[in-house]
Amino acid sequence: MRRNWAGPGLCAAGGVICLGAAAVWCSFLERGGWLDRLGVSAAMLVFAALAALLLRAEQVARNRLLVMLLPIGAAILARALCLDYAGTDYLQFLTKWYQTFQENGGFRAIAMDIGDYNVPYLYFMAAISYVPVPDLYLIKLFSILFDVILAWGGFRLVRTVCRETGREAGIAPLAAFAVLLLLPTVVLNSAYWAQCDAIYGGLVLHAVAQALAGKNKSSVALLAVAFSFKLQTVFVLPLWGLLWFIRRVKFRQLLVFPGVYLLTAVPALLLGKPLGDILGVYFDQAGQYPQLTANAPSVYQYLPNGMYSTGNWYALVGIAAAAVVVLVLLIAGVLLGRRLDRRALLAMAVVMAAAIPWLLPHMHERYFFLADVLSVCLACVCLRAIPAAVLICGTSLASYRVFLRLKFNCYLTIGGVSYGMPIEATFMLAGVICAAVVLVQELRRCAGAGQERGGARLC
Repeated sequence: MRRNWAGPGLCAAGGVICLGAAAVWCSFLERGGWLDRLGVSAAMLVFAALAALLLRAEQVARNRLLVMLLPIGAAILARALCLDYAGTDYLQFLTKWYQTFQENGGFRAIAMDIGDYNVPYLYFMAAISYVPVPDLYLIKLFSILFDVILAWGGFRLVRTVCRETGREAGIAPLAAFAVLLLLPTVVLNSAYWAQCDAIYGGLVLHAVAQALAGKNKSSVALLAVAFSFKLQTVFVLPLWGLLWFIRRVKFRQLLVFPGVYLLTAVPALLLGKPLGDILGVYFDQAGQYPQLTANAPSVYQYLPNGMYSTGNWYALVGIAAAAVVVLVLLIAGVLLGRRLDRRALLAMAVVMAAAIPWLLPHMHERYFFLADVLSVCLACVCLRAIPAAVLICGTSLASYRVFLRLKFNCYLTIGGVSYGMPIEATFMLAGVICAAVVLVQELRRCAGAGQERGGARLC
């Protein structure tokens, strides 16, 4: 009995030590008074407790839950170490939005033209303007909360895929939970950079899990909420189109999407924000950055550094290429129809999330966030996908480094022409190819399994 408890007990002790260290570190944060720092420390411990409670609610065994305290504690400590960093996005945008809300009556300022984020995130900014705690910490804590939701979504998604083969009781769901909590791009995005990609990313993981489990209405509703936070949700929208084509989702269930999306806009409308401003926010974002790439490891890194879309056809060619990729995936899925299983559909989502931003113009480094987290989930259920996950996540991290350091990792000059990130673009392409190879293998497996079942019925 002692031998059985030694490992879990040591992991639990390590997790508690990490949480204690995180609490101590938060007590010495630079901003605010001692009460503010105490509140931040308490919030971080609450997030750790929430992570454990979510796993317990998913009926994770006690021994395994004790083991999971170690990655949970380590993840909280890693985030605590990042809380004081104030990056350019925070200084130039987020804190100014916060100040505008604070100076103009909080929620009453929703009607104003503030920032370029959609209204759900503006509700949050308005809400924290009433809280007398340094806004840097409040903004980061909100994203860290969704880091936990993201890890939970990865757990549910992997377990849903494993359930189809009767392996849901294995360690794969727990591995997804732990890896997503500790994934460098996830940690940096929320706790260091003060970005909010974990919000839409976590909602998308839950939406995919619900879709693969056949819970279509809740899946589409979650997808709509994710889209209301970030436009980058569109990278995986074709998956629901495929599910409709193969009759796993009914058209009336897809109508939940516009209904829920419009519902998220109702508070802003009641507060006086024009409908045109709400519906046009993503069009404004699309035209905000004329560069063909904004530090994204995409195909446009093979062009001279700093090229703009004006006056050339490169952007249109990239959009057309992305459309062709989506069309090919849809055709392949429709041909297999109901023979597609959950693992193949997850592999298809990974290819969409990685290939589409690699081809589209005006992408940022953070736009591969969905590819990062979905590739991790696929790697947890299919070991052959590990190289794809390593390449995608590693390249995303290298791209983050470019922005956070404001310096290229390897600036190349060939024949007097400069290139910013062709090496990163090549590694991301390698990740896309690896994911595509896994998808082809999964599609072949589904086709072969369907033929075997068909032969059995004939016999």
